[in-house]
Formats: sequence, structure tokens, C-alpha cells
Amino acid sequence: MEPDALELRQLEHFVAVAEDHHFTRAARRLHIVQSGLSASIRALERELGTELFIRSTRRVELTEAGRALLVEARRVLDAAASARAAVASVQGLLRGRLRLGILQSLDTLRLPEVLADFHAAHPAVAIQMIQVPSATLADRIREGQFDLVFASLPSRPEGLEVTPLVDVPIELVCGMDHRFADRRGVRLAELADETFIGFPPEWGGRMTIDAAFAAAGLERRLMFEVGDGPLLLDLVAEGLGVALVPTSLARRPKGVRYVPLRGERPIFKITAVSSAQGGSNPAARVLLDMVLARIGGTGSHARGPGRPHRLPQLPAAGE
Repeated sequence: MEPDALELRQLEHFVAVAEDHHFTRAARRLHIVQSGLSASIRALERELGTELFIRSTRRVELTEAGRALLVEARRVLDAAASARAAVASVQGLLRGRLRLGILQSLDTLRLPEVLADFHAAHPAVAIQMIQVPSATLADRIREGQFDLVFASLPSRPEGLEVTPLVDVPIELVCGMDHRFADRRGVRLAELADETFIGFPPEWGGRMTIDAAFAAAGLERRLMFEVGDGPLLLDLVAEGLGVALVPTSLARRPKGVRYVPLRGERPIFKITAVSSAQGGSNPAARVLLDMVLARIGGTGSHARGPGRPHRLPQLPAAGE
């Protein structure tokens, strides 16, 4: 596709509808009226001589031609954004949009503080943050949906640039009257008969814990799956089971005890992942440098990733 054959605005409209599967939501995201968005898509279809969407009252899906266009449209829009960013960086400015994919349990990165500093230095950059399970973050950045993601992945994804950030110990959480509540440490093997409350399978913490149990030749009985950290801790406090969580989980309510793991224990590894082709968005590189500086990392992504910052093991209650 030749970039000048179609208006970039039309391609932006097309990609928004393709990602949201809905004209109303896409129009709201683009801050335009739905009639204007529909007219833009119809004009694009006339220009190309084919339908791009299968429309229904509740949802729209891409046709085969639409799926082919989506790949090229994202490439063209990314190239245009890179060109604008390159000019802006030469002028000493950062503009445009920074798309971040984030997981839960990011307190160790102090991301709100970093974003406050970033916005103060580069107020012309609009930041979009979407919380997505780690299992899908790598695919999303390959598809060009994000400029930078913070993820916890059990293995290094091929074709992507990975920067280690923080290694977070994982600990046991149990009720106040649980048999392990007054222990100063517990081994994975001692947890084989417990009833567990856990995160969904696609979450980084869940993948890390599952891998640790598999490596130890152990099985665990998972009775509750919860996609919310505070709710998980509330369920533990009610005595519905025990859980294994990163020590960085912010909310530490009354009614639960935290017990360190002993021996071979799983580690929740938080990394930054970007396109190996370059992290074409300069704002992503600047933000990553600021994150590294904030957590005591290497301080400059350009010099390459250093060793991850390690959080200390938290003491058990009573220590």
C-alpha cells in the first residue's frame, strides 16, 4: 500500500474500529461522532473497492480484505508516528502518543511517580495505558498495538527486546488461624495438600507459580481463580484457601499472615518489552530510562539492560 494513496486519518479510523469491534466505542475513543466515523469507513471501502467489515447490530468483524489491510495500516501509521517523532526529537521535543501495556502488581516500578515526572518534562505526549495479562502482552506488541509493555513472562519472547527490571519474591498468604500462620518460613512441598486461591492462567504470577510447582513435581488444588489482587487477599482472610503472591502486592489487609517461602522459591520477574526493530517511539525509550533510574537500574536503556533490581524478602509476621 502506498502511504499517500489513502489519508492517514482514514487508516486511524479503520484501525480503531478493527480493535474495538464496534463503531460507537471506536468513535468515543477517537473523540468524533459516530456518523463521521461511519462515513470515513465507507469512503475508505469505496476507495479500495471492497468491504472491510462484516457489520451486525452488536459487533463488527473484519473481512479477509480487512484483516490484510489491518497489518499494512498499522505499519503505515507506525511509520508516520516514527517520522513525526524523529523530527520532534531533533527539535528536542517529544510529541504524539505513547501506548503502554501493563500488568498488575507494578508498585515496585513506582510507575505513577515516573509518569508524573515524564508528563512534566513532555506534556505534549498523550499516554494510553491498558492493563492486559502478561500472556498476551508479547503478542500485542508484535501486532503493533503497544510501544512498550511491562510484563512477567516465563520465557524470553522471540523477536522482542527484553529489559529486566525487578525480581520480586513470592510469599505465602494465609488466614490468621491457619497452621502456617506463625511459621517463619514454609517450603513448596509442605503446600501440596492446601486449597489455593490463584490468579487466572494467563497472568504472569500464575505462570511463574505453576512452573515452580511443575519443576518440583508437585500438584496444587486450585479452587478459586481471581483476577483482582485485593479480592484474592479478602478471600484468603475469609479462610477460603491460601495464596502465593508477589511481595509487591500493595494491599496487605488485616486478617491474613504473610509467610516467606524457603528453599527453591518462585520469583516474579518484571521486565520491559519492546519491539526488536527498535522501539521506534522515542517516548518509549525515554520512559524506560526514567523507570530504570527510579528503581536504581542502569539509568540508560541505550547502554543495554543491566541486572534486575531485587526486592528483599519480607519478614514473616512476628519476626
